[in-house]
Parts: sequence; structure tokens; C-alpha cells
Amino acid sequence: MPEIKITTEFIKLDALLKFASMVGSGGEAKMLIQDGQVLVNGEVCTMRGKKIRSGDTVKIIGGDEVTVC
Repeated sequence: MPEIKITTEFIKLDALLKFASMVGSGGEAKMLIQDGQVLVNGEVCTMRGKKIRSGDTVKIIGGDEVTVC
């Protein structure tokens, strides 16, 4: 599973999806999150502003998965 390195304390979920090239646009990220298609540490997350920290795993159901470090 690919690792995404961040240099801040956290990154918001929608920004991470774009930063990691898991989606092509912010609008796509918003739709996937609102539709319950994104897992954070194995649980569905519908909050676009969820703070993702080092050690968290983010997965698009049926798609890419990354670990933040």
C-alpha cells in the first residue's frame, strides 16, 4: 500500500484524496465522501473536513488505498 508523507500535523480528508491523486478534482472527492465511499481506518467517513494524521489509512471502496506517514 502506498504511503503519503505529510509535513503538517494533519490534512483534511478531501485535500488528502486530491493530494494523493486518488481523485481528479475536489468535486469528485466531495461526492465520494458524501456517498459513503471513503473509509478512514476501516470505517466509513462522510466528513470532508475529517483530520487525517500520520498512521491513518484512507481507502476508496473498490479503489485506491493509502497510509499517511
